[in-house]
Amino acid sequence: MFMKAIGIICEYNPFHNGHLYHLEQCKKMYDDAVIVLVIGGYFLERGEVSVMSKWNKTALALKYGVDLVVELPVLYGTNAGDYFAYYAVKILNECGVDCIVFGSECDDVELLKSIAVSQSDEHFNEKVKEQLKKGINYPTSLAGVLEVKLESNDLLGVSYIKAINSINDKIEPVTIKRTNGFNDLDNEDDIVSAQNIRRRIVDGQEIEKFIPDYDISLINTVDYEKLFSLLRFRILTDKNLEKYLGVDEGLENKLKSVIREVSSYDELLEGIKSKRYTTSRLRRMLIHILLGILKDDMKEDFEEYKVLGFNSTGKEYLRNLQSKKLVYKSDGRVREIENVAATIYEDLTKDASVQLDFMNKPIIKD
Repeated sequence: MFMKAIGIICEYNPFHNGHLYHLEQCKKMYDDAVIVLVIGGYFLERGEVSVMSKWNKTALALKYGVDLVVELPVLYGTNAGDYFAYYAVKILNECGVDCIVFGSECDDVELLKSIAVSQSDEHFNEKVKEQLKKGINYPTSLAGVLEVKLESNDLLGVSYIKAINSINDKIEPVTIKRTNGFNDLDNEDDIVSAQNIRRRIVDGQEIEKFIPDYDISLINTVDYEKLFSLLRFRILTDKNLEKYLGVDEGLENKLKSVIREVSSYDELLEGIKSKRYTTSRLRRMLIHILLGILKDDMKEDFEEYKVLGFNSTGKEYLRNLQSKKLVYKSDGRVREIENVAATIYEDLTKDASVQLDFMNKPIIKD
């Protein structure tokens, strides 16, 4: 029998030394525990196209110590932090985890717990809404009401704790001190942020120092010219952009206007940005348009969780868990969107591993 099941939520964009450190720390803290990973796939929470396919992420996770990998569908994985966290925690709860271990800049789980409780207060939320009405974006509004500025992983940590409180408050949130900041693009240490690594890739710099010993060809180049072309066609030809998730408050009109004046994805983002919306918020909206994700899709009853891979320990854990919701093949709108995402991702990256989406077979590590 396993003493504990440890939950991790990650995107691995790409898998780097910091992720390996996270796994190693989990093993040190919880000896003989089974490690369950919920992974974001082809398109991610900040509206980015992943530089690594979910199947290669799964294989690397199993290689470096994860026992069981379960998919966070793109419908939920490309949502804002609270939704992203809620559905990821929902999956880990079904997987029977005892705790969820996440990176944190402050490394003060009691502080994050207290902030999570304060955010459930109606008076607190009214104050945030007042700031939003002034055209201030959500992170800035939140920081103003809290009177404390949280870094990106602390904000996500608060979202995890709120989800835990809502779904199963017996799950224990546990922090690991982050050794770098999300926005630190110049750090030369062995452990740097994924954003730092992606910038180096774009600039043609070597990145081997910052990732474990795996084949660098697993990291894809994303064709943003093709991405822009696909978006341009969708925006110009669809008469009802308002139906897509995230297209609110007249943004459909701005999109129709700006798309005719720009010639790249970055120019499109620049043309539609404002103080009210973060860049991540706008990127998510564009991904929803690209993949055809509708506002109505968030009403889907999400009750099947796709297993992407496991080792012998994960296999035994699954057998003992006996969950009917953890499956290798699923149907419905959530899976339909996932298949669209796989098809478009293959077109943008030429990554052949996406064929595994349609085979419905997990990766098994002996």
